[in-house]
Amino acid sequence: MSACRTVICLLRNDLRLHDNEVFHWAQRNADHIIPLYCFDPRHYQGTYHFNFPKTGPFRLRFLLDSVKDLRATLKKRGSTLLVREGKTEDVVSDLIQQLGSVTAVAFHEEVASEEKSVEKKLKDICCKNKVKVQTFWGSTLYHRDDLPFSHIRGLPDIYTQFRKVVEGQGRVRPVLSTPEQVKALPLGLEEGTIPTFEGLGQTGLPLGLPMGGETEALARLKHYFWDTVRPLLTKETRNGMIGVDYSTKFSPWLALGCISHILVSNVSNKINSVIFELLWRDYFKFVGIKYGNRVFHMNGLQDKHVSWKTDMTLFNAWKEGRTGVPFVDANMRELALTGFMSNRGRQNVASFLTKDLGLDWRLGAEWFEYLLVDHDVCSNYGNWLYSAGIGNDPRENRKFNMIKQGLDYDNNGDYVRQWVPELQGIKGGDIHTPWTLSNSALSRAQVSLNETYPSPVITAPEWSRHINNKSSGPPAKGRKGSSYAPRQHKDRGIDFYFSKNKSF
Repeated sequence: MSACRTVICLLRNDLRLHDNEVFHWAQRNADHIIPLYCFDPRHYQGTYHFNFPKTGPFRLRFLLDSVKDLRATLKKRGSTLLVREGKTEDVVSDLIQQLGSVTAVAFHEEVASEEKSVEKKLKDICCKNKVKVQTFWGSTLYHRDDLPFSHIRGLPDIYTQFRKVVEGQGRVRPVLSTPEQVKALPLGLEEGTIPTFEGLGQTGLPLGLPMGGETEALARLKHYFWDTVRPLLTKETRNGMIGVDYSTKFSPWLALGCISHILVSNVSNKINSVIFELLWRDYFKFVGIKYGNRVFHMNGLQDKHVSWKTDMTLFNAWKEGRTGVPFVDANMRELALTGFMSNRGRQNVASFLTKDLGLDWRLGAEWFEYLLVDHDVCSNYGNWLYSAGIGNDPRENRKFNMIKQGLDYDNNGDYVRQWVPELQGIKGGDIHTPWTLSNSALSRAQVSLNETYPSPVITAPEWSRHINNKSSGPPAKGRKGSSYAPRQHKDRGIDFYFSKNKSF
């Protein structure tokens, strides 16, 4: 009788049972399966350049939720999730030595260098122990091996070209079935304790966040596509600022792999605006493969030399939401208090940091890495490269006008009032430029510049064109207010990166 075959299913950013090729393969090739998640201490150290905490409170809480949920799901199917603290390669090595029956280690491949380094160490350990390594690709809508390019070097450097090619020539693989039962762990193996929020170095457990995990992700999917009419409005509302349903809000679950890109695509009935968003995530993953560590370099993908500053006084004002520019400050305070920021907000605060303040874009990227609940390394760094003008297809002198953007997307100032309460007394669009108001107007609003709210750290000359166009009444004709849909602009498209219109 042959010896029992044991497969370690190493889980990282794929914390789900549905449409998971690691489980799908292990079910067919093992007598015992060990689903394993490692709380690797390297994930809780400092960021590379500026030593911000790598994993902040919002993403950590979401991760803990997701790990607990996956364990509960597996227990319902005859298994459990093994949890260990330690370097991933050391944990796997110890299990191989302890059990003596491990025949394979299976995992999804990642893109960035730190994760690839761990994969290399795992392969070395398995090679020494004559253990098979089985890897898969599962973090995109279009599979890496199905791209209609002969080699990743053929990936277009313009997103629109990529999208047209994959939509015209690519294929999306079917969703893999979810096993009703998962093969049990070997006897005598302790599942391990899930660490606490405080045990991983965080204090002040954030409240009011969505729950992490596959169960909640599937519930969100049902709510968004079956219980509301929002999918019909996604393209219109994507640049919204206030509320729960102005966008799909799937990004935290997608980042940790709690939900499959393919399942989202299928359930959405391939709504164009949803696919557009998923393809952006795909594109940044594939750009990460093509360019490697250049996505982290100061000079970016184009090796473009810019005299970036590292003025920490300016940076601190930006990150703390006290630049004196209300639209920027509102977004940065929302991020600090919730771990989330709208798509429109991310574009604006990144433009402000890089183009108005001239600060090193990596300061912003690493701060986002720390705080974003939905941080995905390829999407985050890819977006910051674009905003800094050193990514794919950079547009010369692309710069957002903070006043125009505030008036376009928060016309009445409702969003600013929500996050910058010291300005609540200012009515209408005047809230976007408090420094232009008369002393009597400020007094009526109970605002004292440089006391209750700062003067702007910088004023750009192009802002003056829009200061006299502020609204102090209801939304402009044809619009539904700042908490609903932004005014549409010809050629603005879903994303600003490739707009033909230079006046942002």
